[in-house]
Amino acid sequence: MIYLQLFYTFFKIGLFGFGGGYAMLSMIQGEVVTRYGWVTSQEFTDIVAISQMTPGPIGINAATYVGFTSTGSVWGSIVATFAVVFPSFILMLTISKFFLKYQKHPVVESIFAGLRPAVVGLLASAALVLMNTENFCSPKEDTYSFIISIIIFLVTFIGTRKYKTNPILMIIACGIAGLLFY
Repeated sequence: MIYLQLFYTFFKIGLFGFGGGYAMLSMIQGEVVTRYGWVTSQEFTDIVAISQMTPGPIGINAATYVGFTSTGSVWGSIVATFAVVFPSFILMLTISKFFLKYQKHPVVESIFAGLRPAVVGLLASAALVLMNTENFCSPKEDTYSFIISIIIFLVTFIGTRKYKTNPILMIIACGIAGLLFY
């Protein structure tokens, strides 16, 4: 039964998760933490961190991890990963067949113009999902950790955005900062 739920859940996420892995995060959290309780909020935060550091798309990595965690077997990982990838695979095969022929059609251009704000909204939702007490602490409970988290976030944001610092170096630097200051 859990395998069917996993397949259905991640198939649905794969089908409606426009905008890539980060846009899927809020959908994944809503299903696996809130609805089914397969993982806790803290475990989900860990999943996001691990999924960002491992090769591959974050949505697929998260599905793989949740599949294993919820079933305790590799088969759960396989089912969840296949389910999240399958809708995109089918849609891309179908769309690619017609896109080259109709890409300049006004209806197609309008559809893509309408999808852009939706993708931005999903990405913003993913950012909000990550702004929780597991990542930033609570200023009321632990002011020091909250301030350090905000400083690390701002330095990382400015470093990658303004100075175009290599993201891998930023991950390593943030890990070292976390070890030193926490």
